[in-house]
Amino acid sequence: MPEQVLWGMEVFLNGLMTGVLYALVALGFVLIFKASGIFNFSQGVMALFAALTLVGIMEGQVPFAHMINATFGTSVHDFGWNVPAVGAILLTMGVMVALAWLVNHFIFRHLVGQEPIILFMATIGLAYFLEGFGDIMWGSDIKELDVGLPQGINGTIDEFTYNLFGYGFFIDNLDLWATFVATLLVIALVLFAQYSKHGRAMRAVADDHQAALSVGISLKFIWVMVWSLAGFVALVAGIMWGTKSGVQFSLSLIALKALPVLMLGGFTSIPGAIVGGLIIGVGEKMFEFIVGPMVGGATENWFAYVLALIFLVFRPQGLFGEKIIERV
Repeated sequence: MPEQVLWGMEVFLNGLMTGVLYALVALGFVLIFKASGIFNFSQGVMALFAALTLVGIMEGQVPFAHMINATFGTSVHDFGWNVPAVGAILLTMGVMVALAWLVNHFIFRHLVGQEPIILFMATIGLAYFLEGFGDIMWGSDIKELDVGLPQGINGTIDEFTYNLFGYGFFIDNLDLWATFVATLLVIALVLFAQYSKHGRAMRAVADDHQAALSVGISLKFIWVMVWSLAGFVALVAGIMWGTKSGVQFSLSLIALKALPVLMLGGFTSIPGAIVGGLIIGVGEKMFEFIVGPMVGGATENWFAYVLALIFLVFRPQGLFGEKIIERV
């Protein structure tokens, strides 16, 4: 088999793995949009905040240490202990649930029935607040995240493909774990949204806040639940991305790559978030591999957005989104 074809197959597989990581972020957007009609601009920052909190808890870091030292002239940095990864993840999940309650209590319960643009602007403010709060709470230095997930080349796949093709494929173990976790998340979330009582209530709230209230659905409970689920998804995405590239404030920018994913898959479809992520991941890698050398490279920076623009023109609801027909 020609060497170029083998390289292309390897690029294709790595694109699938990257697409899963994009889809993990997009899932948080879909969850909140399905439940409240809110486009949550702060989802990427939530992933950053969750990863920062996880690292801080694991390392026993004192929250707000920089501010405490600057105010009182002290020199405190950590408690002197380390928390195991599993325990730290559980504690971080508790923090994200508390954050969901605070977001609903202080922001969104006061915005029931408001126009979507007002809700969207509220999430922009939330994003900047969380980014600054995370900086003050845990510091702005780049942090290494290690929760015990295997990393590096998968020896089994490398050996198998070498024996089969005479060329070993480089597939990262972390990407394989991300694929496995994302698959479980999608299955669980689809079952929850389609078949559970709270899942149906979530869709009712998205359709009409006031109508949902009139039939006895608690907006407070639904929004706290959904923001908690989105926080959990953000935590998973933060773990994967933070382990892959370090926990740093550029992590919040992964939300920008999730936008084309949503435009392809549809803002209301959980499976669409996964399919859209895979299309973007594979598309940008293969486009760079095939077309990049002809145009000077760097096509990964803009390919996803051009593809999303094409979808907006010809199919604005995405592949799996609900087509809205308005009669005038």
